Amino acid sequence: MAGAATIAPVEFVRPTSRDAELKSVAGVRFMELPPRRCVMIDGEGPPDPAAFAPRMPGLYTTAWSLRFALKSRVVTRVGPLEGLWWTTDGTTDLDAIFGPDRVTGRDTWRWTLFIALPDEAREGEIEAAVSRGRAKLDPAFAAGLRVESFDEGRVAQVLHLGPYATERATIERLHAAIAGAGLRPRGRHHEIYLGIPGKGAPEKLKTILRQPVG
Repeated sequence: MAGAATIAPVEFVRPTSRDAELKSVAGVRFMELPPRRCVMIDGEGPPDPAAFAPRMPGLYTTAWSLRFALKSRVVTRVGPLEGLWWTTDGTTDLDAIFGPDRVTGRDTWRWTLFIALPDEAREGEIEAAVSRGRAKLDPAFAAGLRVESFDEGRVAQVLHLGPYATERATIERLHAAIAGAGLRPRGRHHEIYLGIPGKGAPEKLKTILRQPVG
């Protein structure tokens, strides 16, 4: 009697640089990532530019302040904007998220926007940069701007081309690859925006969709 099909183990690649981690390639990639320090700020509700706008100055002021603080000893770049997405009820049902009732259900959405910070930055430099970032924010948002260590570990990711509203098929492909490797999603849906959200032609947008796995 034939035995059960054997699932070949997945090789988790450890990128040698941030550029290698974010390289735009076809297909699903499995990687093991190191912890990173990131400047973060939270929000809730649908992905509305009006909700993002008052928070963005804090993120970018912090990131650019660090870049200039470090330029005398190391050349760095400001990384792309990233976002973590989840729901208060824990749903991962794509019909609920992308279906016709998605607008009414988006009051359960929560998100964290963030930018990764250079490894070379010292604690004092980070504290000074965050202070400058908070000074650019309304007091209602300033207290929420913070730096945290972000450790995803093992992940699967894929590049999505086109509008954010058409991500469903790409997410399904990502999750199918995860299941095919004998793994399961864990943690929060992660998006990395290789461009500036809201700018440029929607059909030309590039977004890395990432899912921690276990």
